[in-house]
Amino acid sequence: MRKMQNIVFLGAGSIGTALGNSLAVRSDLNVSLLTIESDVVGSITSLHINQKYFPNIRLEPALKATTDQNILKDAGVVFIAIPSSAVVDYMQVVKSILPDDAILINLAKGFGCNQQIISQCLAEHLPNPVCALKGPSFAREIINNSPTAFTLASTEAELCKLLEPLFDETNIFVDTSTDLLGVEILSILKNIYAILIGIVDAHFNSPNLRFMMFTRAFNEMRNILIHLGGYEETMFHYCGIGDFGLTALNDLSRNRTLGLLIGKGFFNEGIPNKVVLEGRIAMSILLTKLAESNMPETDYHMMLQLDKVFAGNTDIADFVNKMINERY
Repeated sequence: MRKMQNIVFLGAGSIGTALGNSLAVRSDLNVSLLTIESDVVGSITSLHINQKYFPNIRLEPALKATTDQNILKDAGVVFIAIPSSAVVDYMQVVKSILPDDAILINLAKGFGCNQQIISQCLAEHLPNPVCALKGPSFAREIINNSPTAFTLASTEAELCKLLEPLFDETNIFVDTSTDLLGVEILSILKNIYAILIGIVDAHFNSPNLRFMMFTRAFNEMRNILIHLGGYEETMFHYCGIGDFGLTALNDLSRNRTLGLLIGKGFFNEGIPNKVVLEGRIAMSILLTKLAESNMPETDYHMMLQLDKVFAGNTDIADFVNKMINERY
């Protein structure tokens, strides 16, 4: 039987700490951060501060941290907040410790094993129920108790209903979706198109142009989402237009900032070797998938043009001109 009150966050970085701290306000929940960073565990345990990620924020006294994987033996809900490239390998390591009925909630964005969506990899390699939690959320805002929205996704609607009450009486608000695949896809796409909008904004700081590009990009994301098997309605959940808006239009976004740097000419050589953010890594995988599935190139024209920028095959000014003057 699931011990829903026992919650473990894999990872004590910014998002794991922030969300864990939000849930730790609940006296009926037992919330722990599991991390390989012993210095983080030490500062949280002794000072109730994560000095590495939030040095000026005092955490909830009930929030615990540990390096002991055995904490997973009694876990009812496990939030996965480690880098996407490490998720599947790590979950294979702890598979024998983790109860088969513990619910896995993926926070990581990107691809996992064999260039599959992470939730697909988890479902393939573990017996556990798998969900995703994605939405317009900066960890810094969450840790400062700002109301923050996420989409909670599972192929089983009943699982979402079971998990929704965990966020009661916290600063976290959720909508729900059974389109687990679509929610994961959008969490990847929003990073890619945020880079593109950042590049254009670096050349023209124009609200009119910004939202012209935003609308075109949003439509292209819709094309890709549907082609890959997601639901159009998912675009209008928090994980869709909300998360894309935050990532593409706010200067706290790493991918938007990357686009601004490229647009200003700071990344004019060797981009493929320097850029390691989620958007750049995921784009090459997505382009391969779209080509192999015979999606018409006109339906993802903007992404193709962005790929030429990263490959060094087009001038930035020429790229911006094409983005503006292309007729849709």
